[in-house]
Amino acid sequence: MRKRPQPEASPSSSSASKSEPQASDEQIKTGSSNDIHVRSAKRSGLAWTVAFAAFVYATYGVYYYQYEHMPPPLTADQAGKRGFSEFEAIKHVKALTELGPHPVGSDALDRALQYVLAAAQKIKETKHWEVDVEVDFFHAKSGANRLVSGAFMGRTLIYSDLNHIVLRIQPKYASEAAENAILVSSHIDTVFAAEGAGDCSSCVAVMLELARAMSQWAHGFKNAVIFLFNTGEEEGLNGAHSFVTQHPWSTTIRVAIDLEAMGIGGKSGLFQAGPHPWAVENFAAAAKYPSGQVTAQDLFASGAITSATDFQVYKEVAGLSGLDFAYTDKSAVYHTKNDKLDLLKPGSLQHLGENMLAFLLQAASSTSLPKGNAMEKEGKTVHETAVYFDILGTYMVLYRQGFANMLHNSVIVQSLLIWTASLVMGGYPAAVSLALTCLSAILMLVFSISFAVVVAFILPQISSSPVPYVANPWLAVGLFAAPAFLGALTGQHLGYIILKAYLANMFSKRMQLSPIVQADLIKLEAERWLFKAGFLQWLILLALGNFYKIGSTFIALFWLVPPAFAYGFLEATLTPVRFPRPLKLATLLLGLAVPVLVSAGNFIRLANVIVAIVVRFDRNPGGTPEWLGNVILAVFIAVVLCLTLVYLLSYVHLSGAKRPIAIASCVLFVLSLILVLSGTVPPFSEDTARAVNVVHVVDASGKFGGKQEPSSFIALYSTTPGKLTKEVEQIKEGFVCGRDNVVDFVTLSMEYGCLTYDGTEGGWSQSDVPTIHVESEGFGIMDTKGNDNGRITKVSIDMKGSVRWSLAIDAEEIEDFTFKEGSEELVPRDEKSGMDGWHIIQFSGGKNAVSKFDLDLYWAKNSTESYHNANRKEKQRPLLKLRTDFDRLTPKTERVLSKLPAWCSLFGKSTSPQTLSFLNSLPVNF
Repeated sequence: MRKRPQPEASPSSSSASKSEPQASDEQIKTGSSNDIHVRSAKRSGLAWTVAFAAFVYATYGVYYYQYEHMPPPLTADQAGKRGFSEFEAIKHVKALTELGPHPVGSDALDRALQYVLAAAQKIKETKHWEVDVEVDFFHAKSGANRLVSGAFMGRTLIYSDLNHIVLRIQPKYASEAAENAILVSSHIDTVFAAEGAGDCSSCVAVMLELARAMSQWAHGFKNAVIFLFNTGEEEGLNGAHSFVTQHPWSTTIRVAIDLEAMGIGGKSGLFQAGPHPWAVENFAAAAKYPSGQVTAQDLFASGAITSATDFQVYKEVAGLSGLDFAYTDKSAVYHTKNDKLDLLKPGSLQHLGENMLAFLLQAASSTSLPKGNAMEKEGKTVHETAVYFDILGTYMVLYRQGFANMLHNSVIVQSLLIWTASLVMGGYPAAVSLALTCLSAILMLVFSISFAVVVAFILPQISSSPVPYVANPWLAVGLFAAPAFLGALTGQHLGYIILKAYLANMFSKRMQLSPIVQADLIKLEAERWLFKAGFLQWLILLALGNFYKIGSTFIALFWLVPPAFAYGFLEATLTPVRFPRPLKLATLLLGLAVPVLVSAGNFIRLANVIVAIVVRFDRNPGGTPEWLGNVILAVFIAVVLCLTLVYLLSYVHLSGAKRPIAIASCVLFVLSLILVLSGTVPPFSEDTARAVNVVHVVDASGKFGGKQEPSSFIALYSTTPGKLTKEVEQIKEGFVCGRDNVVDFVTLSMEYGCLTYDGTEGGWSQSDVPTIHVESEGFGIMDTKGNDNGRITKVSIDMKGSVRWSLAIDAEEIEDFTFKEGSEELVPRDEKSGMDGWHIIQFSGGKNAVSKFDLDLYWAKNSTESYHNANRKEKQRPLLKLRTDFDRLTPKTERVLSKLPAWCSLFGKSTSPQTLSFLNSLPVNF
């Protein structure tokens, strides 16, 4: 007696389909194809193509509406006295960008401060009569900032002579409001290479227009609102640190809002929130065009995006909760000459301004501002942190991590119970089919990643640039998405063949059917198992994300539940005897509608961000393989395609459309490759430039104990992967490129670059070279408590007028140090953290910052005697290494920059040297 075929395993609803064709025992025994009606295992290729086209169109439509659709800019008359006007805010951006780059210590920054101060005074003069507006021009004294995480971890950031503008708005007749304030902060300073329309003149402009509008509302507030226009952010978040540690108003702040830019314009999205969820909950309730993703917060927290904002200081140093917003459109222009007003998309400022105005009005009227140290409570309130994401930029979904855990656990347990019950009912054949389904998903990932990564490896070998898609990100679709899609289809096809082979063997043993009927049944059953492979992979991701409390786990939830529900509602049955039918297109449409709506825009946005980041990908120029950026982008695209297309691709095997779509994928890839190799589509453009640095270097470093005359040369290097052959051909000027002459810039190392010594003697003088002098050397020195300090070396350093410098101290030999400015100890003796065996000190200050310092070095115990051994080999590593910067153009540098190709731009960062740098060092065996 043969067993009846068992119900299929399904992790979804067990709804029975009454129209499902069923067979009697006698029909199964005889296998009469005349008596058993089995749906044909065929599907129209056109139907699958239409479904695929609809999927692509919906995906891009979601992205466009979520990130590209902007609110209309309002004039002053349209906004009214209490509204936000982009036209008024743009005037501030225009005024600030016309000053050109205005880094810390520049005359241009002084002019920018005066402009903001005048605008703040005007707000004070035009305020509502029942509102109190105070304007403070705050001069911060010297200080030291040491952060415990993020991009500046392991560095000591010292600042001096910084100026900020602080504006406080509160009701005139409610003095108690001043004790509970909401901080809105951004920075006026820019990097030396950019005029800063996006980063962050746009933020400053929004704040000025917000302050003007708030000054007309504040008579009804219960809390004060403080606007901080700081300087020093670009050099290490120093403005925020000096404010929270020195300004008297800082003790009244309960919530901090930071406005930033990692590009120029577009929608300013929330990418960090908390730890306390109060601020994000109020923002979600009040914002007119809410934009924000916890996915971005997870990426930022993971260190995948190596950057930092003032919000880190407010959170770590001041212990505040709050919100961090950033513009991310055109991220490739970040810190380059192309951060200019012309590229600022209309509606960008209106979007952020209206959101912030609505939020501040609600928050300033609240009686429940969070209090206490947020960082101290963070570990105790993990269940209270917020999971948030917006739907098409019009509605924000928000719930707390405790609810997320409960929801995720419920779905996981139910899914496992359904799978277990289905496998018990299906027996051994169902278990094997499930295993082969897992194999299909694995093969998809393996082949998809392999195909895309092969292209990523080959591209640098055959293209003039290893990243030829920067100026035209859509090229990534043809170069990486097409082969990844082809690989996913290949992998699933192999899994489909293996699964069919097993099902054929199983059907032949369990029942006698005509070959035609059996072949159709096998195809139909295999299709269903391939569809269910998506349930498995997303269930695994849901379980992992829930275990590690990752906010982005909501994506896995939405890609698991709706497709499983659609399958259970339209396809699944518990009828004891049934034959499978072709999956309905309605199942696909119903199952994918919600996941695409929730996550499609995020996936595309993240791909764009990865493309933009490759412009500044190589932190140590030449130290990273040229293919690495491509591999990261290729793997991301391949993984996303496999995870999201697993449901859709399961439909293709019955349609006969595999050959046409494989050919179409190959054609798309070949066309993209032709466009790249022919130069029809250049890798960079004037508006999306390659990041380079041109530095006149004067190297006065001692050669391991000996003295040498300063060596002067121009260094050209790029943080964008690839050789500088084309650039040097256009510049000429005697540059020779290669890896032979590594230049140590203290905060970075030029592993590959181009040098020229021709005509570099002018534009600098010996008096600019910093000096390091050993004042005294002592052993067995006792401190005030009678403890033996061991070996101590006292060093004086003269920066010779430089107000921006970096100093590295050998952490292998020096276990501790103190750093003094005159009689003031800026860095005390305590536990120090380092980076790659070095203690790093970075300094930036205003024009009046001091340039002479004293350094006490406390040697490690095992180093006390080793450096007095005369027979010891000279160590090829200095004890101290120093770089001082000047924002000055020497004649040779100016000539090189005038010949720099239009597709190149100087790149500024806190670790990047300016256009004139001096190197010096103190050898170990001084």
